[in-house]
Amino acid sequence: MHTLMDSALAQTFRPPESGPPDDGRALYVQGLLALRNGDVEEAASLLTQALRRQPAHAGMRRNLVRALLVAERYEQVVMQAAAALVGTPDDAELHFARGTALNALGQHASACAAFARALSLQPDHAPSWLNMGNASADLDDPISAETLYRTALRLDPTLTEAHASLGYILTMQGRLDEAIAACEEAICLRPDFAQAHWNLAIAALLGGDLPRGFAAYEWRKRHARYRADFPEIPGRPWDSIHADGQTILVRAEQGFGDVIQFARYLPLIRDMGGSPVLVCAPSLVPLVQSMPGVRAIGPADPVPAYDAWIDQVSLARVFGTTLDTIPAPDRYLSADPIRAQAWRARLPGGRKVGLAFAGNPRYSADRRRSIPPDFDVKLPDVAGLSFINLQHGVSAGPLRLPDLTPLMTDYAETAALIDNLDLVVTVDTSVAHLAGALGKPVWILLPHAPDWRWMLERSDSPWYRSVRLFRQPAPGDWASVLAQVMQALTLPG
Repeated sequence: MHTLMDSALAQTFRPPESGPPDDGRALYVQGLLALRNGDVEEAASLLTQALRRQPAHAGMRRNLVRALLVAERYEQVVMQAAAALVGTPDDAELHFARGTALNALGQHASACAAFARALSLQPDHAPSWLNMGNASADLDDPISAETLYRTALRLDPTLTEAHASLGYILTMQGRLDEAIAACEEAICLRPDFAQAHWNLAIAALLGGDLPRGFAAYEWRKRHARYRADFPEIPGRPWDSIHADGQTILVRAEQGFGDVIQFARYLPLIRDMGGSPVLVCAPSLVPLVQSMPGVRAIGPADPVPAYDAWIDQVSLARVFGTTLDTIPAPDRYLSADPIRAQAWRARLPGGRKVGLAFAGNPRYSADRRRSIPPDFDVKLPDVAGLSFINLQHGVSAGPLRLPDLTPLMTDYAETAALIDNLDLVVTVDTSVAHLAGALGKPVWILLPHAPDWRWMLERSDSPWYRSVRLFRQPAPGDWASVLAQVMQALTLPG
């Protein structure tokens, strides 16, 4: 998405004057040296100890705030910055640090107020304009965010984070050519800036340029936020050239919907004479193994001997996917017939429509893709039409339909349930991918700025031929989307 920018470490290092023994000044010097050398955790520890000896020392507290900010210990940044501002209320840097921390903690409106105060004191501070833009973007105010990013760039045209964030916010507005140009500018300034490559990938994919998009998408593995999800795997990375007689280990990644979407590539390895083995969440294992010649194992299961490995989403790149060559857009998964028969006996007769209006709340952008739980959804009363709850856990309650969570024990069970439905109506969550992969008619309700895979404007999808897309005309406008859907449900057929 976008990045946080901190200018605190650009401060000139000046050792404090000597003082009486045990007054914390030696710890202060050591803390400043650690901060200058990039050891922010050590710096935070030393400066905290120094501050205990001299709680009123403004310099110790200010540098502690700097260390905590770089260490991403945001709650402590807010606390220490607030304490420092009591004595120095006109310190622009402290307001900047506090705003940055507040935004990282999800308090976006308070962050904007802190940045506004910083800018009233230091109007030419480009990082404050940048981070206020980030907070505005998180408040779903792309117009303000764009203005703030452009102001930051006017003050500092070399601010790579601002170019990349501008690319992101232009993508949210559907201005893809401008977005790609902004990301390219960031990459020109800093070729190894993973965030800029990531933002470029999303813009390219959203525009349908899959080869360029998936090539740039490889930078996800170098992104600081996601790097830990891609630990090193022993052996040779697979390049798609040879598979005959080989076992190819495929590492699942990202959300359950991504795993289902990119499972379509596993049979391609099989058809090349290889044996694909997908390592994925246990709840997905029975579903994936419905594909002939494909094996799935959980993360805790013994890993078989393999000849090469690949990350699952990278399969789209190595197979050279374009909009015209997406594998198996009709269907590639199937429900277990015995489970499906058991569900058939539980369900009512007549036409049945499955509903899922909320995704995983732990997903960072869930508030944009899920219908708010307090939104009053009025389901139409149509003779012979029954609605089935496909939501899980807490999210199942707001639909005011029987909660089937205890029965949907894994994705194979949910697939068996969906196999008995005439239609699935869902927001952009794993249920959408599962229904599409099963070839079941599915209507997907999309936010105004959709995920890349649904592209822009079109009402269909090259990934799933059974999909019909309903899009928000404006950010947050679920009322219009639901009105279209409910009207369509009342039509015959």
